[in-house]
Amino acid sequence: CLTARADELFELAEAVLCADGPVRSLVGLALAPEHRRGHGALYDAINHGRIEIGRLRRALATVPLPRAAGGRIVLAADVTAWLRPDAPTSPERLFCHTYGRRKDEHQMIPGWPYSMIAALETGRTSWTAVLDAVRLGPDDDEAAVTATQLRDLVARLIQAGQWRQGDPDILLVVDAGYDTARLAFLLDGLPVEVLGRLRSDRVLLRPAPSREEFLLASPGGGRPPKHGGEFRMKDETSWGEPAHLTSTATSRYGTAVASCWDRLHPRLGRRSAWIDHVGELPVIEGTLIHLRVEHLSGERDPKPVWLWTSAIGITAAHLDRLWQAFLRRFDLEHTFRMWKQTLGWTVPKIRDPYAADRWTWLIIIAYTQLRLARLLAEDLRRPWERPLPPERLTPARVRRGFRHLRTSLPQPAGAPKPTSAGPGRPKGSRNRVPARHHEVGKTAKRAASLTEHREQAG
Repeated sequence: CLTARADELFELAEAVLCADGPVRSLVGLALAPEHRRGHGALYDAINHGRIEIGRLRRALATVPLPRAAGGRIVLAADVTAWLRPDAPTSPERLFCHTYGRRKDEHQMIPGWPYSMIAALETGRTSWTAVLDAVRLGPDDDEAAVTATQLRDLVARLIQAGQWRQGDPDILLVVDAGYDTARLAFLLDGLPVEVLGRLRSDRVLLRPAPSREEFLLASPGGGRPPKHGGEFRMKDETSWGEPAHLTSTATSRYGTAVASCWDRLHPRLGRRSAWIDHVGELPVIEGTLIHLRVEHLSGERDPKPVWLWTSAIGITAAHLDRLWQAFLRRFDLEHTFRMWKQTLGWTVPKIRDPYAADRWTWLIIIAYTQLRLARLLAEDLRRPWERPLPPERLTPARVRRGFRHLRTSLPQPAGAPKPTSAGPGRPKGSRNRVPARHHEVGKTAKRAASLTEHREQAG
């Protein structure tokens, strides 16, 4: 997939994986033994190299993916920012939402936001399989970009044989920053189920009553209602009896109680993303899930979590699988932290956004190699760390042993071409740069003066 400056880009990815400790600077990677070229070639590859993104996306779709219960593929979508507040001349920056020092403090800092999609694993792990990344532009709609990403990704997964007719629908898990109902509308027709978190102050609507119920309630007739009664999340009196109620004992949160209500939908209005919608606004029904746990880590007061899924008529077993899959969404945060703090994704002070895209995909390549090497790398643990089996190694510990694993892997990058001059002019060689016109004039005057002096002396 590396089609221009390929050898340098490959060695740069190797340096990211084999560097001692976290990556602190981009030019510091040129000092790694695995990087055989100079720092000039490094910057040239970042600024003028080329990665065939379409081919790389197809290659990532063929890599074995983690599966949930029943062989289901669980994908997570989220937006993370590459903050660039000190680059006022860099184009296509947006104001990115970040959290301050306090829990309720929010800041908007200029940077490049990236929409990521990754496959999630089951159980307690910090591994994810990143499959796609798109940088959001100033005019992009986050939900529309995510829907386009997912449509293309599902097509690649089907083409690669990862999903076949009859398999469970692919589950997409998102956080509260996404409009889950709109995502479900944009992904209509795909074998995808959307699961997202809602704010605890939302109001949803029940399905409209049937014609018989309407005639009994309004014998005088009139226009049938489009919506039913309201479901206020902060008002328990409006909830009614749930369709299912389950209780599960967990090791971290105590007893988890989940309940769900079927066929609830939000009230849409002709504003925001629906302002240009042609025709009547749709009614997007789904299942509302309420999750409450007994305790959290750190003696924090647990607050209830509200989830909404685009599936209707779910069973009690499906209900438990959904909220457990949502908890795995936070594994994507571990991946972002690994990228930024260890692999140095946001370390380079890159000015061109397209060079930032090139570096981002190079980090995806490096992280994918770590995931594929997790069962082969040796655990070089610190004296204070516990020994772990190969299947439980974290990404940081796999990276620690990747340098020893690299010696047994083929190296497609060619050796750098030697130069006779090196970085400077060899000792004793003459300057072959042609003299400038003003230097030529000075030399001619000196030669004429010397000739005149010799004639007088002779």
